[in-house]
Amino acid sequence: MMTDAAAQAIRAGRTALGVEFGSTRIKACLIDLDDPSRVYATGSHAWENRLQDRNWTYALDDVWSGLQAAYAALVDEVRGTYGVVPETFGAIGVSAMMHGYLAFDAEGELLTPFRTWRNTSTERAAAVLSELFGTNIPLRWSIAHLYQAVLNEEDHVADIRFLNTLAGYVHWKLTGRAVLGIGDASGMFPIDAATRGYDAGMLQKFDRLVSDRAPGLDVSALLPEVLVAGRPAGELSAEGARLLDPSGALRPGIPFCPPEGDAGTGMVATNSVAPRTGNVSAGTSIFAMVVLERPLREAHDELDLVMTPAGDPVAMVHCNNGASELAAWVGLFEQFATIAGGGLDADEVFEVLFREALDGDPDAGGLLAYNHLSGEPIAGLPEGRPLFVRTPDSRFTLANFMRAQLYGVFGTLALGMRVLEAEGVALDRMYAHGGVFRTAGVAQRFLAGALGAPVAVADTASEGGAWGIAVLAAFAVDTADSDLDVFLTERVFAHAGFDSLEPDAEDVPGFAAYLSRYRAGLSIERAAIAAKL
Repeated sequence: MMTDAAAQAIRAGRTALGVEFGSTRIKACLIDLDDPSRVYATGSHAWENRLQDRNWTYALDDVWSGLQAAYAALVDEVRGTYGVVPETFGAIGVSAMMHGYLAFDAEGELLTPFRTWRNTSTERAAAVLSELFGTNIPLRWSIAHLYQAVLNEEDHVADIRFLNTLAGYVHWKLTGRAVLGIGDASGMFPIDAATRGYDAGMLQKFDRLVSDRAPGLDVSALLPEVLVAGRPAGELSAEGARLLDPSGALRPGIPFCPPEGDAGTGMVATNSVAPRTGNVSAGTSIFAMVVLERPLREAHDELDLVMTPAGDPVAMVHCNNGASELAAWVGLFEQFATIAGGGLDADEVFEVLFREALDGDPDAGGLLAYNHLSGEPIAGLPEGRPLFVRTPDSRFTLANFMRAQLYGVFGTLALGMRVLEAEGVALDRMYAHGGVFRTAGVAQRFLAGALGAPVAVADTASEGGAWGIAVLAAFAVDTADSDLDVFLTERVFAHAGFDSLEPDAEDVPGFAAYLSRYRAGLSIERAAIAAKL
């Protein structure tokens, strides 16, 4: 009976589709419109960024082939499970990695290869803008990329007619509307909390700043329109329907919610959009979002000021490097298991190694692991140098090695969170999501020790941002609730289970000792970069 009811809902379009472009996977998620906690089907496609001419990028052709593959996988699952092929949805939402630089000319052609959030070549521009605006402008923000292009006297600047993020670009191609959710927009240019639009005074300051080098450049005309969660954001066009579903089964006219960044969808996926709540999202990058009760006392290089999808102020600690180096080491052990005839698959290897880490010393036995595959501004590193370091008297065991690697995932994040702690920002609970938390009670426990605060993981955590943007799509067509926090609490998470862990009494001082060594050891990373090793 449940399958029959689901098939009927899918056939009638009583569903919401969410698509998210993560750093390593493009995911699609189909949920029930009336009960957004119910997931009907998912689909995914693996992709990777590439280092091209010293620039981290994705090819736009890969955006569309990957989107089509993820959607086709979802349709295949729907067909196989429910015996129907979706022809329409109640709403669609698009999410993607925030920040970066996509610059287009008047014909909508990309002027320079996509520069992702991972690039750290904007140090000069970010420093000038931070001083000019009186607030931290991170290296990965779109406005820093634009100003760096102006400083570099790049030829394409004169031809720019609009800028966007990856989510905004895909949304524009599917609907024809150049709009952006306020959370994603706040990673392009600073937002005025009162007007919930781009800060007018800062727009004027930027135009004056570039008037000599780029005369006539009007930054406000280049940026997409800002929309808060719940606002209509266009409909699927006929061209967009063919882009998403080349088979021709999907019909146009489906409403869209505002496109959002992965930070915003992570907040939705963990029900952390209200003040005194926060979340940690761990993937290729790792970041914490803490919803503020009051403005911070001063600007901090370690903290970005962004917005929830509903337009409330958030302090963000964003680290370019998350779990990729950890996954590389686990992959090495997986190779060993295969060669040794162990017959363990990747998930089983992760499980075994994560469980082993629980037996490690609280301070990881004096071992150090740095996960910096790319530059890390919070740690003061312009380039990536992943390293594993030990001294002759370190307690070099597998348990300590794995605990050091897991601690390393949270190392740079903890540096930024210590700044928030000094600001007196209070948290009732921190929520976590991402693949690293799939092994129950391991990464979650270590994160609690790193933050000195309870960490909760929801039943829906593994669905991630694709589910989060599907929920925002459902919110956009819902007529009963106008408040996102109420919608999430009463409609989405009313019966959700949360597994919460308090900090372990030994882990807190143990991680503090690890972090002290971690700070000191950053000089090793800087020496490796200086030596061009």
